Amino acid sequence: MQITEVVTRHDRKEFHDFPKRLYKNDPFWVCPLDSEIEGLFDPAKNHTFKQGVATRWILKDNGGKTIGRVAAFIDNVRSAAQKQPTGGMGFFEVIEEREAAFLLFDTAKAWLASRGMEAMDGPVNFGENDNFWGLLIAGFMQQGYGMPYSMKYYRDFFESYGFKNYFEQYSYHREARNEKGEITRFPERVWKVAEWVAKKPGYTFRHFEFKNARKYINDICEIYNSTWSYLKDDFTPLIPDILEESIRKARQVIDEETVIFIYQNDKPVGFWVLLPDLNQILKYLNGKLDLISIIKFLYYKKTHKITRLRAVVGGVMHSHQNQGIEAAIFYHLYEVFKHKPWYKEVELSWVGDYNVRMMASNEALGGIRMKTHCTYRYLINDKLSFMRYKDEMAEKQKNKEEKKAGVE
Repeated sequence: MQITEVVTRHDRKEFHDFPKRLYKNDPFWVCPLDSEIEGLFDPAKNHTFKQGVATRWILKDNGGKTIGRVAAFIDNVRSAAQKQPTGGMGFFEVIEEREAAFLLFDTAKAWLASRGMEAMDGPVNFGENDNFWGLLIAGFMQQGYGMPYSMKYYRDFFESYGFKNYFEQYSYHREARNEKGEITRFPERVWKVAEWVAKKPGYTFRHFEFKNARKYINDICEIYNSTWSYLKDDFTPLIPDILEESIRKARQVIDEETVIFIYQNDKPVGFWVLLPDLNQILKYLNGKLDLISIIKFLYYKKTHKITRLRAVVGGVMHSHQNQGIEAAIFYHLYEVFKHKPWYKEVELSWVGDYNVRMMASNEALGGIRMKTHCTYRYLINDKLSFMRYKDEMAEKQKNKEEKKAGVE
């Protein structure tokens, strides 16, 4: 076997084409756009290169046939937030051969170790964790856009090599309509809370508008950064300019009415971004975005081939949490379903196993856990002790409380 760094145009093509051959007979795999994956390794397109570095390899057998691929990356901001310098590996694909898989792992590990990393998380993305993050270990069905799919035998490769379960990511589904086409109401208890909040004086609902994009982008950033800042070291704030760039690129996919905000006296207090599941169209494009593919895309979009929404991200200001705000937003979504009959399902993904409040919220909304991804950690420095993410969070919180008590 021979492993080589992706350098040439032919190498890049093989990096994209190998999964297409590997999953050729799998009805559930959806090929992501080649241009989207390639953009993640382009410093001109991926902002993470401003704070890190990435590379990738392809593995060939003795006959010159590609049998695997992998990438490795270091995000200095994420690494600095960990107990030890930590890099990542991802975009792992390989035939069902342990020796080949381990050689890919070895290559990523050696590259990270040579740059001072003491731990390796994977499979992860060189960028935000809403895309290409985690290994599918349960729920082998068509994944929502951005959620990775994998071969069932990958789990054994990761765990046999020495990767440990750092945290699990859950995707919840709930139907928007039943088989008769009737809108499915939320559980009665949630419905009553949602109606109560929706009718309270001072509360108003709005949806995203491209003509006022900057206002809503600023509102998303304000709410998101307030909601998730409690993670402190593990939190990466949203930056309006970068978010605006992402939204501009996704203009053809975004449904304005399914990006919902709730305000109290005109102050933003909560939002949910639900995006049409692009994978329901991408499965027909085989990773390409040429003229014919664009025509196909526009046709399938016009004929409402997309029937599923994926709730990608949301947040509620700390001052308004546990007040039924999430339920009220989905109450408003119910109104959207009334005049958009093509939407039949909502996917809520993903939620980490450490986020008990959000898991409870999804279940209260009638969501059913359908898919599980796992983010693994491998300790390059074997003298370190492994700790799951939620235990790390608990330890950090305990240390903060003890420090605060000592000061007082």
